[in-house]
Amino acid sequence: MSDYQQKVSGSFNERMRLIRLRRKKENLRFWEEFRIIPKGLVWTLVALFVIAQIIAFSVNRWNALHYGNAFPWELRDDFALASLALAGIVTGASIFMAGLILLIAYVNRDAKRREMNSALWTLLVLILLPAWGFVGFVIYFLMREPLPYPCPQCGKSVGARFNFCPNCKCNLRPSCPNCKREVVETDKFCPYCAYELGTPAPSSGELPAARGSSL
Repeated sequence: MSDYQQKVSGSFNERMRLIRLRRKKENLRFWEEFRIIPKGLVWTLVALFVIAQIIAFSVNRWNALHYGNAFPWELRDDFALASLALAGIVTGASIFMAGLILLIAYVNRDAKRREMNSALWTLLVLILLPAWGFVGFVIYFLMREPLPYPCPQCGKSVGARFNFCPNCKCNLRPSCPNCKREVVETDKFCPYCAYELGTPAPSSGELPAARGSSL
């Protein structure tokens, strides 16, 4: 592997580590996440479900009265049981379709609040859906940016891509004084060179290995 490939791979792994650490602070809950989906869309899906049940029952009853058959055909002699089975089929199909639509709406709203391109991610999910199923959703959940979080110094909300807080100029991407690689505020030791964070940077004449051995 070339030096360039190693640098790209190392930069990607470092970025993913920071993203995972920042995601741990989000503490997301299902019902709180569900609230970001527009209520109008939820009630529209409920109304469509009720309409679908009414249409299915009406068509099945009309067919039973005029032709003596009711769907499913195995239960055509028992209209009540056939109607119940049809209602179950419609319910199952409705749950699948509603879940898919709500998931697409969630990706759109979630990408927007994470300061990502919501239109592009929604389009990607829709394009991959017919041929690859839920692969687009998996890619989104793996690659999405962390939510904006409070600045550790002033508490103002800052974006995940910010390097400095626009309110107090706090460094949001601190680096190790020894190896100069990015760390997070919760790290006590640098994950790359084991340097103890919070201590002064080593002088030019001090060997980092000797510092590491003294730990």
